[in-house]
Amino acid sequence: MLNVSDFSNRLQKVIQYYGESSSSFAEKIGVQRSSISHILSGRNKPSLDFIMKVLHAYPDVELYWLLNGKGDFPKTHSEVLQSTTSTLVDERKENNVETNPEVKQPINESNSEIEKIVIFYKNGTFKSYKP
Repeated sequence: MLNVSDFSNRLQKVIQYYGESSSSFAEKIGVQRSSISHILSGRNKPSLDFIMKVLHAYPDVELYWLLNGKGDFPKTHSEVLQSTTSTLVDERKENNVETNPEVKQPINESNSEIEKIVIFYKNGTFKSYKP
């Protein structure tokens, strides 16, 4: 069972580690400021959606550490890289992004070749094209 007081302390550590205020943290993870306040005060328990938003916005945060204090914070560099890579692969699958679509007319500018084209969207998704 989740100890709300301990969870609140760990969440506060995350907020301080990134140098965020409660307001900026709430904005970054996409929740209302009051949600952060209620969780930090122990009034409310965090929802699964809340926890997933924290993990998505801050890849250094480990799920088991956030929930029960077991594990490390921040994650080691290799764990962050692995987590980020698997997230990108999952997002590609969700968005049906082809990893190597055909390029019909390659562009040659003074012996330079295009390695990859990446289009970033405001909603956080992207498409990657390799010629």
